Amino acid sequence: MVIVQEADFDAAALQAALRERAGAAAGAIVTFTGYVRDFSSDEATETLFLEHYPGMCERELEDIGAQAMKRWRVLDFVIAHRVGALPRNAQIVFVGAASAHRGDAFRACEYIIDALKTRAPFWKRETLASGRSFWVEQRQSDHDRTHTWDAGGSASSKETP
Repeated sequence: MVIVQEADFDAAALQAALRERAGAAAGAIVTFTGYVRDFSSDEATETLFLEHYPGMCERELEDIGAQAMKRWRVLDFVIAHRVGALPRNAQIVFVGAASAHRGDAFRACEYIIDALKTRAPFWKRETLASGRSFWVEQRQSDHDRTHTWDAGGSASSKETP
């Protein structure tokens, strides 16, 4: 399940829906919730504005989830991502993966969030307390993590999933 919306999401409800869709075979559900934080070290973030490419964005997120299901024994996944103007500390993204075993669920969840950060067509513009605004550039470390997954490894270890 992929959701891209301006409205906030209910992480507990998303997890419950994932549990229901995955059924009795799910022995593990791993989730990740990301929040808007201060990107700049010298000044507080007021808002983070997220733009996306409608249609293309959802297809890319579906593809990322489908790839996780092929790589690991994942029963189902959910990705919810917000767009529009978000204040500091607001929920921005939720990722969940259900599997029979925790290892597959952990790796799939980590893969999905890593791939999402570099492959999904989202653009972030941060506005600071002073009113200064700038586009947030992709970090090299995010690119490197996704590259490690694409090379068949694990971003958190050198084990092959």
